[in-house]
Amino acid sequence: MNLFNFVLRLNGFPIKKAKQLLKSVQGKNEIDFKAYVETKKQDIVSYHLKHNTFYKRFAKEADPSDWRSIPVMTKSDLQQPLESLLSDGFTKRQVYIGKTSGSSGHPFLFSKDKFCHAMTWAIIQDRFGWFNIDFNSSKQARFYGIPKDTTGYYKEKLKDVISNRTRFNVFDLSAEAFELWLAVFKSKKLEYLNGYTSAMVQFAKYLQQKDRVLKSLCPSLKTCIATSEMLFEDDKALMERYFGIPVIKEYGASELDLMAFENPKGQWQVNSETLYVEVLDDHGNTRPYGEEGRLVITSLYNKAQPFIRYDIGDIGRLSKQSTLKSPILEDLTGRTNDIVYLPSGKKAAGLTFYYVTKSIIEKDGSVKEFVIEQLELDRFKVIYVSPEALSEDKKNKIIREMETYLEKGLHITFERHDHLVRSKSGKLKQFISYIKQNP
Repeated sequence: MNLFNFVLRLNGFPIKKAKQLLKSVQGKNEIDFKAYVETKKQDIVSYHLKHNTFYKRFAKEADPSDWRSIPVMTKSDLQQPLESLLSDGFTKRQVYIGKTSGSSGHPFLFSKDKFCHAMTWAIIQDRFGWFNIDFNSSKQARFYGIPKDTTGYYKEKLKDVISNRTRFNVFDLSAEAFELWLAVFKSKKLEYLNGYTSAMVQFAKYLQQKDRVLKSLCPSLKTCIATSEMLFEDDKALMERYFGIPVIKEYGASELDLMAFENPKGQWQVNSETLYVEVLDDHGNTRPYGEEGRLVITSLYNKAQPFIRYDIGDIGRLSKQSTLKSPILEDLTGRTNDIVYLPSGKKAAGLTFYYVTKSIIEKDGSVKEFVIEQLELDRFKVIYVSPEALSEDKKNKIIREMETYLEKGLHITFERHDHLVRSKSGKLKQFISYIKQNP
């Protein structure tokens, strides 16, 4: 029985209709696809200018036929009561409502009309299907957190049953928990792993210590899909070796859609069917393929609430091999709020800073994971999980490397913890800046 799709339909999400439309869009040639995108862009702007009070005020100078006249919106523009963002004819009872994770520093409630949300699921099922994963039958090992309140807990457990999911709680990454996880893999015919990158990396490291390969314990495994957090190439290689299966990168945003998914060719293919993705410079100009900029996304189907030229807060680059129909995300540098600002005026990507430290600190062997905090322009803290403190020699080496890649005169402290604090969802933010605004 197609229980997953049945529950979607039961809740008013027309998944069959969405899948039919998706197939039609995917069947278009490049010329017809370009016409489709241009029509959908104008249609969604026209709709919200006519039916959405918030957008009428926000984009009062917008001309649907002139894309450059459409203003760019940010998350802070949407941090207001959801009722004020809904289009005419929509109420909170008639839409899908979600909440962003807040990892960007700007959490907010958002809405999607039911057909738009069905299109989201049609895209997700399509991409997972590239690797023979069927949401109605394939069994998932889910590496996420779970709400601690009773209602939230049982709601997620019910979703797990409907979605063929066995949940592995990422709030406990102890050796004892990992052994319990291994027992589950031995006893169940799970087909794929899906969840937060950082937790799955820690599980892979534990398997490395024990010299075990997960697929040898659970032969039914096919693939692993890592999401929500940065996946470094060395971590991906580690996971593939000790999970014994391919590791696929996913990139999405709950308020939009699945935005990019690694295809069977190893390319990070952007969702062009329901989204229009732009790369802009700091002045709002379009960057050509191959050049880095801010990722600005338009949701082509959401009539409940406008996400039009929406600055997602990420910095990335589309490959020179991209086309309008098949854009390829070549690089995702990080979030715009993950920028390191230095006393000299120099800037660096937070994840690059994290990567420099990672390349040294993890060679220690005893360090399980860590995060970087920027406290002031010249002050940083390295918080790490380890059974023993880093040696002075190791600390000095890290400081020297940071100064080499950044600049001299930085004050860097180290703090050992038993575990790292994750968000309520279980996500780990690897670089945190406490500088409130650009210096």
